[in-house]
Amino acid sequence: MRPSLRVDAVLIQAVIAAALSFAHLHDLASAAGQHGWKAWAYPVSVDLLLVAAWRRLRSGGVKAAGWSWFLVALTASLGANIATAGLLDLGAVPAWLRILVAGWPAVAFLGGTLLAHQAPAPEPAPMVEPTPEPASTPELPAAAPVPAGSSPAPVPPALVALARKVADEHQARTGTTIDTTSLRARLGVPMPLAEALATHLT
Repeated sequence: MRPSLRVDAVLIQAVIAAALSFAHLHDLASAAGQHGWKAWAYPVSVDLLLVAAWRRLRSGGVKAAGWSWFLVALTASLGANIATAGLLDLGAVPAWLRILVAGWPAVAFLGGTLLAHQAPAPEPAPMVEPTPEPASTPELPAAAPVPAGSSPAPVPPALVALARKVADEHQARTGTTIDTTSLRARLGVPMPLAEALATHLT
């Protein structure tokens, strides 16, 4: 229950703050000569620019534009809050403030357009290391047993090199010479071919 109460309190606080800021912006725009629906459009414009800038900051793209327009909108909102706090006579708004209020729609339109249509920075593609394919043993016809005293049966040099590599690994790991059965199991070849390979390794 405590997390839900905390979230509700945050939402209520956000609604109150937004309503007060909205009212201050409306009052300042109205005092600067923007009456009727125009005075209500100003706070909507400022809040939308804040939201667009915040979304750009959260998107992970180029953050310079997001921060720039976020500060512009925040300055407009904060300035209205301070101006309507009694520091400014709303009955006699200075000319420079009237100019700023009148020029705000163009500024907001420019900022919103740039934030909406500026493409975010592309993310670099992740580096994927190629997975080495397991060495495949060519399927060869079974060789006849090698008679004692005769020369080893001819086998492909590549297969002899593979068998020698397997035998060296077995010797380094166990300290013993690999036997024909283990060589056959490691290479996945018929026993006659394994025997022929064993003769090439001696």
